[in-house]
Amino acid sequence: MNNSNNDDTKGLKMYGNLAHNIYAQNNIGVESPAKLIEMLYEGVLRFNAQAKKAIKDGDVEKRVYWINRSTAIVTELITILDISQGQISEYLDGLYNYQIQLLTSAGVENNPAKLDEVTNVFKGLLEAWRETAHVAY
Repeated sequence: MNNSNNDDTKGLKMYGNLAHNIYAQNNIGVESPAKLIEMLYEGVLRFNAQAKKAIKDGDVEKRVYWINRSTAIVTELITILDISQGQISEYLDGLYNYQIQLLTSAGVENNPAKLDEVTNVFKGLLEAWRETAHVAY
């Protein structure tokens, strides 16, 4: 494995550990930092599905609620990034911020296609995280 991959793996471990520590302080039991990140990604997927259903049903209140829940998770993911870990963290910071823009637009425009775009990104992130976490931990 080259240095770039070692740095990325180290960064992902630190990212997961930081997330775990934050949630442990809030008395949320999670078996590992890797599992916490997985749960956050799954949460975005679940909340986006609920928001999309609310758009389909014409339920503005629920649409706003579920999009806000997704946005809160993505904001938390940004907060726990350790930018000092290099390119992967910088990339994720930009990607997460763009996902927040898409979520905001989806809510304002009542646009399920933008929710689908965010969902597709988080499906890819979840798959990559599961593969990386399996190797790193």
